[in-house]
Amino acid sequence: MGHKFDSELIFKTSRSSGPGGQHVNKVNTKVELRFDVTNSAMLSDEEKETLLEKLKNKITNDGVLIIISQHSRSQIKNKEKAIEQFYRLVEKALTPIKKRIATKTPMRVHRKRLENKLKRSETKELRKPPKL
Repeated sequence: MGHKFDSELIFKTSRSSGPGGQHVNKVNTKVELRFDVTNSAMLSDEEKETLLEKLKNKITNDGVLIIISQHSRSQIKNKEKAIEQFYRLVEKALTPIKKRIATKTPMRVHRKRLENKLKRSETKELRKPPKL
């Protein structure tokens, strides 16, 4: 794949949980991806702070981001999914939130709304029985 952080990603494998019979009991298909956010050489201090804040429920007290993948029966597929999830998380966390630009309602729209209200009110007034 050849991504920016590949040299800093650490992988651990273990036996996956759940159904699968004999295969699951003897093959290490579960993949745990670890990325040390606090000691990363690829991230600036600002980016580290942003990641630590936005991904705090996926990061340990030591500043290590942990992603676990055990969906597939193949270790390679689980590794690919973990890497994909890692890059998606980092990209989403580091994307700045766009500020909303306040807009003013055009005068024409404002007048049109008031005219419609007036027409509606007249229509309802005409439905009422005459006053004695």
